[in-house]
Amino acid sequence: MSSPLQPTALTWANAVPRFLQWSRDFVDALAATSPARLAIVVFALVIALFTTLLSLPIASASGEYTPLHDALFTATSAVCVTGLTVVSTATHWSFFGQVVIIVGIFMGGLGILTLASVLSLAVSKRLGVRGKLRAQEAMNIQNVGRLGEVGTLLRIVITTSVAIEALLALALAPRFLVLGEPFGRAIWHGVFYAISAFNSAGFTPHSDGLVPYETDLWVLIPLLVGAIIGSLGFPVLMVLIVYRGRVRKWNLHTKLTVVVSAILLVLGTVGWGAMEWNNRATIGGMSLWDKLIHSFFASAMTRSTGFNLVDQNQLEAPTMLLTDALMFAGGGSASTAGGIKVTTIAVMFLAIVAEARGDRDIRAFGRRIPESTMRVAISVVVLGATLVSVATGLLLAISGEPMDRVLFDSISAFATVGLSTGLAAELPPEGKYVLSALMFAGRVGTITLATALSLRQRNQLYHYPEERPIIG
Repeated sequence: MSSPLQPTALTWANAVPRFLQWSRDFVDALAATSPARLAIVVFALVIALFTTLLSLPIASASGEYTPLHDALFTATSAVCVTGLTVVSTATHWSFFGQVVIIVGIFMGGLGILTLASVLSLAVSKRLGVRGKLRAQEAMNIQNVGRLGEVGTLLRIVITTSVAIEALLALALAPRFLVLGEPFGRAIWHGVFYAISAFNSAGFTPHSDGLVPYETDLWVLIPLLVGAIIGSLGFPVLMVLIVYRGRVRKWNLHTKLTVVVSAILLVLGTVGWGAMEWNNRATIGGMSLWDKLIHSFFASAMTRSTGFNLVDQNQLEAPTMLLTDALMFAGGGSASTAGGIKVTTIAVMFLAIVAEARGDRDIRAFGRRIPESTMRVAISVVVLGATLVSVATGLLLAISGEPMDRVLFDSISAFATVGLSTGLAAELPPEGKYVLSALMFAGRVGTITLATALSLRQRNQLYHYPEERPIIG
């Protein structure tokens, strides 16, 4: 005689394989029909998971539940590698909560398309042609590896990330140990800063941030190295690993990223330093050497990571405007940095130069840039400006704060930088939801749009008659 529990057991036993099969079919279908949509779904699910974990009592130092708006904001900031905070990372979260944050940063730093490709491999055990094309587009590996090597290259991306973060942690942990921190805490802080720096997150496990280390090169240099390497992006890193100093073998994307990043780094250092040189609230009272360190550090962190050595509220108005521009520019494509990306800026500038010269083609380093790339660049810039404008308008209505503070934090959220005037922590829940949405859109929106447009080319059977409207 059968037990009444047997049907239930059989039902559950059948439900698990069916759910796994449904998951595989769902991922395969989504990857085949809309890779961009799969990327968005993956990122949204990851954020939802980390929001749930951070809401638990075990995640807070007080042992109490964290409000949904604070947990969602922190999870979004971590997974979108932003670094904006509404509660103190050091005092509000327990060790478990900090571990959740750092794991979210690591996963988010891989990028939405890489993460989607890894999910496809994990769930369906294969990528398929469309999935491989998606991963190839995410890593720009056309000149580095063949399509069949995408799975191997994905593993290389993850291995490279772990290796760089491990080296940074090995450089940072001894310094914290020398400064008197217990062994376990020094190791943890080294690991935390290493992952946060390389993934351009800007989270700090110390309640007073980096202020105690503002002249400590043993701490600042590893953070700078991690931030600059992370802001270049995996496509550039893979080319540099394969070809090293043989510049002639670098692809166009690598050349544009390195050159424009270097230009913005130098211009940012000179501009930031010149504007703050006599501001005694920031660097005005420091020595020449310390002023140069602060200027270089600010220029590097403004475009990607968001670590700061001075109070952003004390910056001069021109410096805040320069910071807004650098944050909006961002780092390299498919990198841990945000913004509209340096290659977008390069393409737009080259188009202006070509138009001024009367050239029909947009050229750089002996290569012609397709018109479709120009259209994608314009779309990314317009989308970014629109997102920031809408969010700024909403936050102005919600908070009633001055435009400079609201615009600063809005651009920082969109560009996933993490610098803040402190506005985020002062906002009511609805304001935090707006910034959370902006962080998500900034991390997902422009990359997904660019990928979706570049992978969606259709042949036209006819063309309309050409007619030029008046421009300017």
